[in-house]
Amino acid sequence: MIRRTILEWETIRYGEAGNEMPMAAADRIAAVAAASPLAGRGGGGVLEHGRKGLRARGVVGVIAAQGCALEILPKIDVAGGSDAETTGNIRQRLVHMLAVALDLKIDAGQVTALNWQRETLLEILIRLFSEKLIDAVRQGLPRRYVEEADDLPTLRGRLNVTRQFTALAVEPSRLACRFDALTPDIALNRIMKAAVTRLSRIARTTDNQRRLRELAFAYADIADVPVSALRWDQVTLDRTNARWRELYNLARLLLGQRFQTTSVGGGDGFSLLFEMNTLFEEYVARMLKRALADTDLRVVSQGGRLYCLETDDRRGLFQTRPDILIKSDSKVVQIIDTKWKRIVDLRQGASQADVYQMMSYGHLYACDRLLLLYPHHVAVGRDEGIQESYSVAQSVRRLGFATLNVAVDGHVRERLRAITQAFGDEMPAITK
Repeated sequence: MIRRTILEWETIRYGEAGNEMPMAAADRIAAVAAASPLAGRGGGGVLEHGRKGLRARGVVGVIAAQGCALEILPKIDVAGGSDAETTGNIRQRLVHMLAVALDLKIDAGQVTALNWQRETLLEILIRLFSEKLIDAVRQGLPRRYVEEADDLPTLRGRLNVTRQFTALAVEPSRLACRFDALTPDIALNRIMKAAVTRLSRIARTTDNQRRLRELAFAYADIADVPVSALRWDQVTLDRTNARWRELYNLARLLLGQRFQTTSVGGGDGFSLLFEMNTLFEEYVARMLKRALADTDLRVVSQGGRLYCLETDDRRGLFQTRPDILIKSDSKVVQIIDTKWKRIVDLRQGASQADVYQMMSYGHLYACDRLLLLYPHHVAVGRDEGIQESYSVAQSVRRLGFATLNVAVDGHVRERLRAITQAFGDEMPAITK
C-alpha cells in the first residue's frame, strides 16, 4: 500500500525516483479527486494534476485509490520534534475541529489511545466511529413502533376493512390486519449499517477491520439500503435515543452528508474531503456560541439573509449570508467573517473583495463593528488577537483584522470571547 501525506497547497512529485509517488498511483489518486464535487467544473479544485506533481489546494482529507492513498492535512503551526510528531499533532488538531463542528465528545482516554503519528485521518475517524458504535450496540439497538400490515388467522391491531372485503372476500379464515410492531429495522439503524458496510471496504488497520466485522454481525438483520436511498429525514433523535446523536453526526460525515463528499469511482476509489474554509467557519461559530452562552448576546451563523438589491416590485436580489452575526436582542452589534488564509501583512494579504463584502454587510445590517478572522501562524510575528483596526471612511464603523491560533488547544472559548470583546467596545457589556 502506497501512502503519502502532504499539507494543503503543497506539491507531491510523481515519477520513478525512490522519493516520488509512482506515476500510475498518482493518476489513480488524481482521478478519484477529480470525481469529487469539491473538484469543481474543471476537476482541479482538490488536486492540480501537473506534469510532474500533484498540488493540493484548500481541501483536506484522504483520497484513496487501488493500492494507494494520499492524505492532505491543513497547515497548522503545531509543536513537534520530528516530522511524524508534527504530522500527528496536526491530525489531532484537525480531529478536534471536526469534533467541535459535529458536537462529538472525545474523552481524554480516547485521545491518548489514538495513534496520531501512524494512522491516517481516515483510520482515526473509522476507529472513533467503530469504538463508539460498539459501545452503543452493546446497550441495545434503538427500536421504534412501525405500522405493518399482514393477513393473519386472528385479529391483531385494526382490521383493514377495504382489503378484507375485496382481496380476502373469498378467504374468510384470514383477517387483513394493521398493527404497530416494535422493530430495530428503522432509518437510524439502516444508516449505521450503511456506514459499517462502506467503512468495511476501505478500513486498512487490523483493529478497525475486526471491530467492523463485529458490527456487521450485530446489524445482520437490518435491511441493506444504498447510501443514496437512505432516509435521513426519517431519523428522530430525542431523549430516548440521545446517546445516538454523536454516532448519527459521525455517520453523516463518513457517508458524505456533511463538510465533505465521498466518491466511489473505478475499483475501490474513495475520498473523505473537507473544505477548510467551511470547517474553520463552523468551528469558530460553535466555539463562539459556547463562549457567549452566559451573556445577553446571541451568535447566529449563516444568518441575516438580507438582500443587496430590490426590484421595483420588491423582489430581493443578491442575498447575503454573513458567516457570524453577534446580536443583542434584534440589533447586530458585530459581524465576523472567517477566512482560512495564511497572511502576514493583513493590509496586503486581505483581498479587496473581502473588504468590499464587509462594507456591504455593515451598511445592510447597520453594524459598526466588522471583523475578518484568520488562522494565526508564527509568521504574523505577534500573539493572536486583533492585529489591525481601521476606521471606515465617512462613517463611525471600524473594520478589524484578527487571528485565532487553532494550534493551541486550551481556553479557545475564552480567547475568542476576548477577541470579540476587545474589538467590540460599543458592544453591550458581557454579564455573567
